[in-house]
Amino acid sequence: MKARITPVGGNALFIELCRAIDLECNKRVHSLYHSLSKVKGVIEAVPGYGSLLVVYDPLTTSFEELKNEVESLDIETVKREPKLFNVPVVYGGEYGPDLKMVAEKTGLSEEEVVEIHTSRTYTCYMLGFTPGFVYLGDVDDRIAVPRLPTPRVRIPAGSVGIAGKQTGWYGVESPGGWVLIGRTPMKTFDPHKDPPTFIRPGDRVRFYRITEEEYRGWKE
Repeated sequence: MKARITPVGGNALFIELCRAIDLECNKRVHSLYHSLSKVKGVIEAVPGYGSLLVVYDPLTTSFEELKNEVESLDIETVKREPKLFNVPVVYGGEYGPDLKMVAEKTGLSEEEVVEIHTSRTYTCYMLGFTPGFVYLGDVDDRIAVPRLPTPRVRIPAGSVGIAGKQTGWYGVESPGGWVLIGRTPMKTFDPHKDPPTFIRPGDRVRFYRITEEEYRGWKE
């Protein structure tokens, strides 16, 4: 496995496989992420688009030992069957205030934007920047619009948005600059559960449209 491995602080290392948002590279990140669960001394691995941060127990292993272990891993043989989650979304209106703007920018109707957004099965690249935020890709080029120039101060949990080639799903209420097209009643983050987020990197998500009444009934 070719990777750039560097120390971070006193008990972590950074593994970089690529510097791009690339699905094939991200699959290798996921394979390495699952491989590390079996490596002695590893406390936690946090995957990104093309890299991982690995926290280890310095009483059990060292940077050099772990670096050698990582370099010897055959991540191509690690296979984890991803889970598929079908996620209900109410699009437009107060739930997706930017849907009209996306339609205007792309020259499509709002219905066409929704149809395109729901026609793909997306891969979870990673989780962050707030608890339960799910980074998904890749978005169809026809509806790939940039982030808002000025982020919103408050975005409700469950909001579904677009930022370039990615679509995302807010786990908690937070500020954010993604273009909002809908909202789901499903929660991605529950601090009382273990793990608190049910979706893992590498899992798949497919959105489907529901009505406002169905959304309210789900929430109730």
